[in-house]
Amino acid sequence: MSKNKHITIENVTVIDAGAKGKSIAKAPDGRVIFISNAIPGDVVDVQTTKKKSAYYEGFVTKYHQLSEQRVTPVCSHFGYCGGCKWQDMNYQSQLFYKQKEVENNLVRLGRIEIPAVMPIIGSDETYYYRNKMEFSFSDMRWLTPDEIKKADEIDNRNALGFHIAGAWDKILDIDKCYLQADPSNAIRLEVKRFALANEMPFYSPRQQTGLLRTMMIRISSIGQIMVVIQFFRNDPKITLLLDHIAETFPMITSLQYCINSKGNDAIYDQELICYKGTDCIYEEMEGLRFKINAKSFYQTNSAQAYKLYQVARNFADLKGDELVYDLYTGTGTIAQFVAKKAKKVIGVEAVPEAIADAKDNAFANGIENVTFYVGDMKNIFNDTFIEENGTPDVIITDPPRDGMHKDVVAKILQIAPKKIVYVSCNSATQARDLSLLDVTYKVTKVQPVDMFPQTYHVENVVLLEKRNEKS
Repeated sequence: MSKNKHITIENVTVIDAGAKGKSIAKAPDGRVIFISNAIPGDVVDVQTTKKKSAYYEGFVTKYHQLSEQRVTPVCSHFGYCGGCKWQDMNYQSQLFYKQKEVENNLVRLGRIEIPAVMPIIGSDETYYYRNKMEFSFSDMRWLTPDEIKKADEIDNRNALGFHIAGAWDKILDIDKCYLQADPSNAIRLEVKRFALANEMPFYSPRQQTGLLRTMMIRISSIGQIMVVIQFFRNDPKITLLLDHIAETFPMITSLQYCINSKGNDAIYDQELICYKGTDCIYEEMEGLRFKINAKSFYQTNSAQAYKLYQVARNFADLKGDELVYDLYTGTGTIAQFVAKKAKKVIGVEAVPEAIADAKDNAFANGIENVTFYVGDMKNIFNDTFIEENGTPDVIITDPPRDGMHKDVVAKILQIAPKKIVYVSCNSATQARDLSLLDVTYKVTKVQPVDMFPQTYHVENVVLLEKRNEKS
């Protein structure tokens, strides 16, 4: 077989679930096969798309036997939309493989000793759990393979939905999404209908023309709704659309928009205009209220966020006299959640708008023992910062998917708090950081939390304690 020639491997049994939603089988020559459209227990034929010295990548062309772990996907877009790659796997199996991934990453990548991993905390709601969804407009709707085969001329290529993986300019038009509760679907469908009826041009990412660009919908746990429409340019029809949204959906708490004519869709450097209602919505947790604006980060599964923060607080086991640093604090949710059990909490975050919200939230919640700072973590978290704020007894860290910068890890090792509670949305980069911390700290507790049912993503909380404090 030539190096780049694709082959079909017949009658292979899928034996495991791997990273990024791929399933795993073994080829007759001993190589691992990463498969994009199978689940453990399937017996399949695989068409390879890539060959490396240690593995193949491929997709199923024939199913000989279906796994007992399979269920029927509820969504008509499953298989094309990348949002719910595990919708064809029963939920208990999803939890099993998520926990297994956490264990494998910490041991295999981190190469550290860990205690028995606590049973993963599953979600009570496996659909309609997201409080935030972002949709994109496009004048180049992605066509399904059946549509392409028919070769019929399609007059309307406008779409409002999700980006297709690997096709940056193509959008999958969504009829119904099962990730966010009503009225999310109703708002999206009505916006699209009204835009088409009033000949409002959808954005062309290739030509950078059009009007309608993106739409974000946030629905808080107390039922407040935020809608943010992003337009490519000014146009008289903007007011027409916004008035229609406000009249059709009077339950919307915050209706905002912006004009973004730059090359990308990021709104963090854009001026947002509040058209109707307030410029924010609120979340609530244990009597605390958290202000959420259009640029705020907040865990996208509100109910599971509460469970996650409970785990972090329990792991910290504060007695009331500790100085706590909350690194990558976001809008200060964890900082305020643990404040009543600490002497003082210091929160650090790089996004100025998030820290502004954190300060407003703390003031509104009557929390006086928290202080927040804005700055890039690797730069602000230095000797001067420690001298001014004190050496922490406990550090809680919740970094982005890339994990902590090596300089931040080095500083933590230098100041050596008694405990570190590490919250992570990526157990692979978490494992890397734990390996660096292993010289001084021992992992004493591991608790996975499922924030995103129907996907392969998993959150993980780890407690580290100083080896000379507790071996």
